[in-house]
Amino acid sequence: MRSRFKFVDLENQLYFMTFTVVANIPVFTSSGYMDIIIENFKFYRDNENLKIFYYVIMDNHIHLVGSHHDNIARIIQSLKKYTAKEILKLLETDSRQWILYLLKYFKKKYKKESTYQFWQEGSHPEMIFNLKILNQKANYIHQNPVKRGLVEEEQDWLYSSARNIHGLSNIFEVDQIEF
Repeated sequence: MRSRFKFVDLENQLYFMTFTVVANIPVFTSSGYMDIIIENFKFYRDNENLKIFYYVIMDNHIHLVGSHHDNIARIIQSLKKYTAKEILKLLETDSRQWILYLLKYFKKKYKKESTYQFWQEGSHPEMIFNLKILNQKANYIHQNPVKRGLVEEEQDWLYSSARNIHGLSNIFEVDQIEF
């Protein structure tokens, strides 16, 4: 079944995106796995001009609001491919066999070129057209760890842009939206 969510190559178009681990497997449960995501955010921002304005890394998915001047679909595909490769290496190093087993078990049968499937297909991009939708998506992103009962205040979740918004020390400096 084809997704109704598509990237449209509009210059600097804002998108709300979600990257989900196949079968919702909780992989991001220790900092090493989340740090791979953060390091790749930094790389793609510095080397490919990906703009990331809001984000949260949860145990089995990532939400972000971002944009690119040209081809965001290509950038996101590349980011997901590289992070999957790096996370799989770390899972093997950490001997997290049960996760590797599930990533192999839930791999789509037509994906013959790999042993595992890390990310679910697609990024479910939703265009953001106005400030009201942007604020709604930012609030949704920042409230994710609160709603899951992981923290009491959104700014307490280390792997979230809520820390940036509240002026706290953070692990990733988000981009500023210019209106």
